[in-house]
Amino acid sequence: MGGRQSATDLAAIEEILAAQWRRLRAWVGELDEAATREPSVLGGWTVADLVAHLGRAMDALAVARPTAPGTVPLTLAEYLGSYPERAEQISAVTRDLAEQIRPDPLGAVDAMAAAAFARIAALRELGPDPVVQARRGPVLLSEMLVSRVLELVVHGDDLARSTHRWAASPLEPRAVTLVAAALLEIVVDRGGWDLEVVDELAWIRLACGRVPLTVEALTGALRATYTSDSVPDLGGMLPLL
Repeated sequence: MGGRQSATDLAAIEEILAAQWRRLRAWVGELDEAATREPSVLGGWTVADLVAHLGRAMDALAVARPTAPGTVPLTLAEYLGSYPERAEQISAVTRDLAEQIRPDPLGAVDAMAAAAFARIAALRELGPDPVVQARRGPVLLSEMLVSRVLELVVHGDDLARSTHRWAASPLEPRAVTLVAAALLEIVVDRGGWDLEVVDELAWIRLACGRVPLTVEALTGALRATYTSDSVPDLGGMLPLL
């Protein structure tokens, strides 16, 4: 498995985000209206809600702002850790947004993505890896970009599983690798284990609560770096989102 990009390599992470966005946007553009009215694999969300959430995920970049000098950023784990407590709010906002943009959902999502990439360009002028104020707190720009790649990968996979469109994948391989490595890093930092990813997408689904956590699923997704070790019981840690 390829390793995670350097946290300070903003250009590389931004390019992966852009590639993932282009691929997912082209894939979504091929959905017909009937498909968007169907329920998704996320309880209470339709496919249209998921599409709207893609725009919302990118809009989080568009509203990011500079912070005061000396602001201490959240880690990626801390930033992602704020998701569960706001799950109901996120669902409500997503459904409201889906209704608002119903006349032209893809046009609205495109506008949010364009604003997001314009904001990245402006924020990169602040320094090599500035701390920015996001909706859920201050975070390094590099980590904010990684979190947006994660959103697109996880929800792109949700869309594929919701529509059963397996002939073409909405996921950019480099983005999947980046997300799998970032999620593994969180687990390793917390537990101190030496682990490697065997199946990137299987690991992402486990880490993000998309599939039940079983011993078989875990050992199919991860392995111990050293043959003398075993994969630890991560039941108390997963899902991360």
